Amino acid sequence: MTTKSKNKLNELRVKSKTENLSVIRDFVSEKALDAGLPMATVENIMLAVDEACTNIIKHAYKSSPEGKIILNIDYDEKKFTITIIDYGKSFEPNSVPLPNLQKYYREHKVGGLGIYLMKSLMDDVKYTSVPGKYNQVLLSKNINGS
Repeated sequence: MTTKSKNKLNELRVKSKTENLSVIRDFVSEKALDAGLPMATVENIMLAVDEACTNIIKHAYKSSPEGKIILNIDYDEKKFTITIIDYGKSFEPNSVPLPNLQKYYREHKVGGLGIYLMKSLMDDVKYTSVPGKYNQVLLSKNINGS
């Protein structure tokens, strides 16, 4: 696990283990607070990043603990951006339908709301995949309207 600072650009590299989700949350929380974001916004960002990384661990790496997850955080006075990169199996987020939340609740389902939550909690969510090479999720939050 490496953390390095270069101006306001910060990077964290971890293995794809669920135990590392707390390390990721702490890293994101620290950087979001450094950016001056209010705690409610910090918690929303942490949840969105947690969902993205959980999906990477479960789906891209099929729970293999040897995969790599790289987080890059960049921010200025207008925007806080987290870029998450993995080298696991590619996936097409547009193939996932919007959830029927009433049905989801009635049926007491667990899981499956990650993409919906990321899009609800963040101002922008972009997914890029180069099959056989890497996947990238870009999550950003506008700072001025936090």
